[in-house]
Amino acid sequence: MDGNGRWAKQKGLNRTEGHKEGVKVVRKITRWCAKNSISYLSLYAFSTENWLRPKIEVDFLMKLLEKYLKNEDKTYEENNIRFKAIGDIGCFSDKLKKMINSLEIKTANNSSLTQILALNYGSKDEIARAFLKISKEGIENNATKYDVISKLESNLDTAGIPDVDLLIRTGGEIRLSNFLLYQCAYAELYFSKTLFPDFNIIELEKIIKSYKQRYRRFGAI
Repeated sequence: MDGNGRWAKQKGLNRTEGHKEGVKVVRKITRWCAKNSISYLSLYAFSTENWLRPKIEVDFLMKLLEKYLKNEDKTYEENNIRFKAIGDIGCFSDKLKKMINSLEIKTANNSSLTQILALNYGSKDEIARAFLKISKEGIENNATKYDVISKLESNLDTAGIPDVDLLIRTGGEIRLSNFLLYQCAYAELYFSKTLFPDFNIIELEKIIKSYKQRYRRFGAI
């Protein structure tokens, strides 16, 4: 969800206003996906690298996340949406960790859509954490490479969640930026020049239509 800061700057506003507008877009997209048979929606909300931003902006994003989780409670229930967080949330405040865990438990049985928020997430960090878990558990001496793959996947933050089918990046940048690198091995990629606060359902529908016209070979002919 790239381009919040640039969107605000173009309008002569503080970067924080771009993040506020971005939350509105998240809400619209999430509701639309829940009503249109999309099973999973993963959103890159805060990366492991985002801590490098100015402290005032990081503090604002933490408060905005708290507000979002509190306000969207009703949206999750009314639209039968399951909430799940991925990433290393251990460094968040106790209040924020409690809000995340509470919402995951409260919505666990909802089934129209699973909305996944990547929070303090980085794919390299995720894979490293997975290997640390595996090293503690150990691997059998006669394990095959397929056993290792299975072991890795079961220790990723996304264990039990299908790999990515379609990855959309807004904001005009053409890179993955450490997002779900393992899970995007066979994903169809779409890079939009639209800054995220201007991203809308019409463009999303066009992208999904384009995706459905692609033939996914997965290495076959």
